[in-house]
Amino acid sequence: MVDRSTGPAGTGPEDDAERADEAARIGPEAEAEAAEESDVVAGSPSAAHPGGAPEPHTPDVADRLNWLRAGVLGANDGIVSTAGLVVGVAAVNPGATSAILVAGIAGLVSGAVSMALGEYVSVSTQRDTEKALIAKETYELETFPEQEFAELVGLYRHQGLSKETATRVAHELTAHDALGSHLHIELGIDEDQLTNPWQAALASAIAFTVGAVLPILAILLTPIPMARIPVTFGVVLVALALTGVVSARLGGARKGPAVVRLLVGGGLGMAFTYGIGTLLGVSGG
Repeated sequence: MVDRSTGPAGTGPEDDAERADEAARIGPEAEAEAAEESDVVAGSPSAAHPGGAPEPHTPDVADRLNWLRAGVLGANDGIVSTAGLVVGVAAVNPGATSAILVAGIAGLVSGAVSMALGEYVSVSTQRDTEKALIAKETYELETFPEQEFAELVGLYRHQGLSKETATRVAHELTAHDALGSHLHIELGIDEDQLTNPWQAALASAIAFTVGAVLPILAILLTPIPMARIPVTFGVVLVALALTGVVSARLGGARKGPAVVRLLVGGGLGMAFTYGIGTLLGVSGG
């Protein structure tokens, strides 16, 4: 007589219970592995950063940081230098609107041109150096391929890879992009992300102009001559604080130190020029 309490071989109640326990035990692990694999495939930052804080891994980070550096430097210089100039003139005679305007406009134009020219020369020199290094590396790869390959292996071994792994990595990268691999590991250069002097110059000039306009407007639009300097001080400090917050946010840095640096530097600059203007006004009077 057939026992109908069991199914096919190996499918009795005890076997079913064991499989259920195993499924319950493996299920969560499998789901976690699948979720992790899904995150990695999708490029989710949480796969590498459990806290969920993403890191910039896009290829345009260097270009973005170059723009940010030039922009912040230009805006800060425009605010502080122009504010110091108009405050120094106003310290001699707060009611001399024409003199303050001429000094402010002259400082704005000369400062913007100077910033743009200096940034262009600096970044052009850097770009020329990068191009020369690329040409040198290209020549060495064409002339001494074996030595360059051995050098690449040595560089990866220096980073902690075993000889076998370093050799395999060097083979794969050389087959994919030999020049790019050498530029990246040896020199830290990306051939497709060279610095652009025109972009840096334009960013500096625009940022300086925007920054310089603020203290000029603040001191000229204040109707009471004796209130011009305090109002300008306040507007400039607020502008510097905002510049620090924006730059820290764009760069992913802490806001506090960035704001404090700008406030201290800007405050000291205006105080110094105000003191000079006051001394000159007293001696000239």
